[in-house]
Amino acid sequence: MTLSAKHCGLSILVALTLGSARAEAADLPPPAPPVPPAMTSAWTFRFTPYGWLTSLNGNQTVKGRTAKVSASFIDIVDATAGNGGTLVGLMGDLEARNGPLAFYGNFVWTKLGIDRSNVRSRGVVPGVTGTVGTSGDMSVSMATLEVGSAYEVARFGSVGFDVLGGARYWYQRAELSFDRATTTDIGDLSFARNLAIARSGSVDWLDGFVGARMRVAVAPGQELLLRGDIGGGGSKFSWQAIAAYSFDFAEKNGVTYSGIIGYRALYVDYEQGEGRRRYAFDMLQHGPVVGLSLRF
Repeated sequence: MTLSAKHCGLSILVALTLGSARAEAADLPPPAPPVPPAMTSAWTFRFTPYGWLTSLNGNQTVKGRTAKVSASFIDIVDATAGNGGTLVGLMGDLEARNGPLAFYGNFVWTKLGIDRSNVRSRGVVPGVTGTVGTSGDMSVSMATLEVGSAYEVARFGSVGFDVLGGARYWYQRAELSFDRATTTDIGDLSFARNLAIARSGSVDWLDGFVGARMRVAVAPGQELLLRGDIGGGGSKFSWQAIAAYSFDFAEKNGVTYSGIIGYRALYVDYEQGEGRRRYAFDMLQHGPVVGLSLRF
């Protein structure tokens, strides 16, 4: 066989091989597109039901009659649950965070009773004549709803600093009772047995606030939080201070459980109306906080 014939045979063999490869490739399905990475949400959520062991110190004015209040949490428990009343409290905090940005809400509703040993009569405002006799009991239903946002403006290692702002809504209904026999000018009050009772009806207002907080990771799964804010608008002035420590103790089904202990103080100076229509709440609420946090 000549060289030319050999070259011709080799060319035919290569052509047949390439043709067969192309036919087999044409019969194969097209390659699958690349699978994109799983989409994960950057948002984290935390829900914290808690209890606030509240004490009250300040002044309560209803229908122009003012009483000075000084009652510890033990006093309040004794005056409500201890005397057949109902000590009711619903409290919770919710926060959603995405990186440095967070939105949160906080709700507190309580119904408290305070007996005469912790309520002292002070007097009346201009427009209400006569005197106020020996104070009796006091009862107050209170609700606060707080909504706001926070943004981390600086971080130094395990310490983060947030600025925050929002609004706080207040709702109250209060009653003050006085000794009927020694109280004069009682025509606008209600009566029960030997007591003259001043009832406020529903009172509510809205405050704005600004503040800051510091979050310190003291150890893995443990955090210290310090927060302060000042506000006003509906009230003349208000402030709040919170110190809390959280510690993770369990994780199950993607939920981290943490214990919360701390202390909270909330002050407000509010007033409306004149004379017999005057209502005022100049009060500091403060006490330990205990709760359970669920983070997911």
